[in-house]
This record gives sequence, structure tokens and C-alpha cells, in this order.
Amino acid sequence: QVQLVESGGGLVQAGDSLRLSCAASERTFSASAMGWFRQAPGKEREFVASSLWSGVATEYTDSVKGRFTISRDNAKNAVSLQMTKLKPEDTAVYYCAASSSYLSTYSDASRYNYWGQGTQVTVSS
Repeated sequence: QVQLVESGGGLVQAGDSLRLSCAASERTFSASAMGWFRQAPGKEREFVASSLWSGVATEYTDSVKGRFTISRDNAKNAVSLQMTKLKPEDTAVYYCAASSSYLSTYSDASRYNYWGQGTQVTVSS
């Protein structure tokens, strides 16, 4: 059973930066891509960013483009989300996910097989 463990969440002020990390227990389950999603109170879970394990392609939701960067560390079976210029509307629980499907886009949460437990990010104004 693959396990994903997020870390790096916290309370920051608007304009600050934060780096989230997600460590996978193993690489051999043939995940094709890793993604980050977030869920704010009272809202549905939304796609944030994704990256193929190969790193060839990344994808971002419009609201984080230019501010967030997803990157992977294949040697550590890990993926990170560097968040800069944080805004109060970025406040949410952030989830790491892994997909074993081969798709043209990884923004659909239903296409992910494994999920982490989530890490809270709170941005104060």
C-alpha cells in the first residue's frame, strides 16, 4: 500500500512563501504523475498543480500560475510545491496525490489513486 505524507504547512502572512513536501513510501507502484489539490472550508477540493514523474510536463490552475512551482525529486520519491506571494485565498488544506493513469491532463481528482492526509496552510492578511 503506497503512503503519501505531506509536510511543510503552517501559518504565514500574505506575501510570504511556503514549501510543501510530499514523500511517497515507494516508487514501484508505477505512478505516472503527482498532483497537489487543496480544499478550503465549505468549498470543494480543487486542483492546484501536477507533474509527470518524468518532469516533462507540469500543469497549474490559473490562480497559482507564476506563484507556485511543483517539482519532483525522483531519488527521494518526493514531490514539492513551492508557494510564493501567498494570498489569504490560498488558505486551505493541501493534499498530495498520485495517479497511475496516463492522461493528457491531471486536474481531475477522480483520476488519482492515492492521497495524503493533508497539511494546513493558513495565510493571514
